Amino acid sequence: MSEENITRLHLNGKEYILIGTAHVSKNSAEQVKEVIEAEQPDSVCIELDKGRYQSITEGNKWKDMDIFKVIKEKKATLLLMNLAISSFQNRMAKQFNIKAGQEMIQGIESAKETGAKLVLADRNIQITFSRIWRNLGFKGKTMLLSQVFAGIFSNETITEEELEKMKNQDSIDAILNDFTEVFPQLKVPLIDERDQYLAQNIKKAPGEKIVAVLGAAHIPGIKEEIHKEHDLKKLTELPPKSKAPKVIGWMIPIIILGIIAFTFFSNPSAGMQQTVSWALWNGGLAALGAALAFGHPLAILAAGLSAPFTSLNPLLAAGWFAGIVQAYFRRPSVRDFENLSEDVFTLKGFWHNKVTRILLIIVLTNIGSSIGTFIGGADVIRLFIDHF
Repeated sequence: MSEENITRLHLNGKEYILIGTAHVSKNSAEQVKEVIEAEQPDSVCIELDKGRYQSITEGNKWKDMDIFKVIKEKKATLLLMNLAISSFQNRMAKQFNIKAGQEMIQGIESAKETGAKLVLADRNIQITFSRIWRNLGFKGKTMLLSQVFAGIFSNETITEEELEKMKNQDSIDAILNDFTEVFPQLKVPLIDERDQYLAQNIKKAPGEKIVAVLGAAHIPGIKEEIHKEHDLKKLTELPPKSKAPKVIGWMIPIIILGIIAFTFFSNPSAGMQQTVSWALWNGGLAALGAALAFGHPLAILAAGLSAPFTSLNPLLAAGWFAGIVQAYFRRPSVRDFENLSEDVFTLKGFWHNKVTRILLIIVLTNIGSSIGTFIGGADVIRLFIDHF
């Protein structure tokens, strides 16, 4: 049995066998099968959480998704990022005619065949994304989204040798590697915290011999963290939201409304100019965002009409209204949900599928409305200065 990509640790009378894998490598899956059959471990730990385990074993139940619920729960951006990252991994897997996450599937199957206890050792992916998202400012979030989508929609292909070299990176890290150099704080929730979470769960696994199937980027960290004790509850807590965005979110509309009201009282014609400018910038750019996503005409209209008002209320967003209207008039069919995993391979597919079209309308409308708020607000202030 080849010992390449295998790390053996002995701790407190237990043996831990860590297999470093690439998530889209056929060789990794074969090695997982070989190691588990040869070692006959008491437990097999895999780098999955409950949600991803169900996705792999039961299939992506996209047809069961309630798109209105996604919009209502404000999960459109998170879902879009999940689909985007999934498309990157699936595209590489398709290039080499293998199934993404095959080594995890093999770990599950081999655990059953050998009678080993299966341990889902990774942290919930939504918690990881939430901890990443809350650690980034507006600039960071913008750069993150652009970096992710740039990597996804690249037409570059990779060789088998390059794929094997990716064993020193997690599939998500492969996309975000350059980004972490600009924003080092991203590495903490994405890699460091998960190293601690994985190490603790591997250490807790029952039995005296444990095999762990892991993305190889985690091996160095786990080798170090497994000797320490980690609080899993603390690692799954969401950091408290900063009060600054909420304060700023309410201060901007209060200031804008205050300036317009004062101007109307002193100079009605100037106040009307400010109102028109605010409505045109907000509504126009929000409608442009919906139009760029090829929204239904009424969804574009909803974006344009709602943006000037939703921009004055941080609890609302123009994208939600545009998305709901789009979903009502262009309701996704079962086929759209079933084709989702294939359609997200390409930029064209993202715009073509009715599900991702709705998500894009929500995101692009909100981006347009945000830009319109800054430009429209600046113009309101300019007109105030000009007339006073």
